[in-house]
Amino acid sequence: MRIFLAASLLALAVVSGCRSHPTPEAQGNSAANYKVYHLRGKVVSTNPATGEVTLKHEAIPGFMDAMTMPYKLKDPSILSELHPGDTITADVLVSQTSDDIFLDHIVVVAQGKPDYKPAIFYQVPAPGDTVPDFKLRNEDNRAIHLDEFRGKTLLLTFIYTRCPLPNFCPLITHNFAVIDRQLAATPALYAKTHLLCISFDPDHDTPARLRAYGAQYIGSDARNAFAHWDFAVPTKAELLEMAKYFDVGITQGPDDTITHTLSTTLIDPRGKVAQFYPGNEWTPAQVIADVRKTAASS
Repeated sequence: MRIFLAASLLALAVVSGCRSHPTPEAQGNSAANYKVYHLRGKVVSTNPATGEVTLKHEAIPGFMDAMTMPYKLKDPSILSELHPGDTITADVLVSQTSDDIFLDHIVVVAQGKPDYKPAIFYQVPAPGDTVPDFKLRNEDNRAIHLDEFRGKTLLLTFIYTRCPLPNFCPLITHNFAVIDRQLAATPALYAKTHLLCISFDPDHDTPARLRAYGAQYIGSDARNAFAHWDFAVPTKAELLEMAKYFDVGITQGPDDTITHTLSTTLIDPRGKVAQFYPGNEWTPAQVIADVRKTAASS
């Protein structure tokens, strides 16, 4: 468990995602069979006996209306860190093969009981935020930086090439491939946009590995195949700063896997956040609509 600060408020981020071993509660249900929704609510009470937290939460788009109800935690050990009155955001993992529902990636955005200190300061990207000029190295082993995409609408996300779960990094990258093809159908819009997949696995994701991974989704390894869509990796030091800015929780998991949250951000041509998409519930159609709107208004 790690404790973070989101924006200027105290946050508790419980990081999970690409795991090779399910939790005991989820035995028999692969994490790939879970659909992810995003929740915001206030802690009403906690029950250590059942490992549940009761929340009064806002409507969860695509899943349920606003209500008060108990939820199990994917990591019950963090229950003691939650207190009545805390306002939290979290991913809701809904099994597609059983009645299981778990909360994961919990972030306390306002405390009811300020009794702990964060180890790392995180923020949640908000529209209008200026994105720092982070530096990376792309699939051609070329140094790139975010400011070089100023003047274009930039869609970026975080992945790692060894991710074993279809509904996490592979799904996000597949969605980017759909977006790339749809943008290409409108040459004028295509010229005003760029896609960027950022690896949080600098120990394994070399430029050559990123190029091979990207070519699977682009459908080509030709010289100009990556002209509209880069795959890049930062240094470890830069990765930490990017993770804090884009609200990406990253932890080394068992068997050399990485547990992580999902984070996708649309950046306008001025280098400011236009939209932030946590989790994997967003669709290519939704993002394409936002891209068109952002490009047209800039």
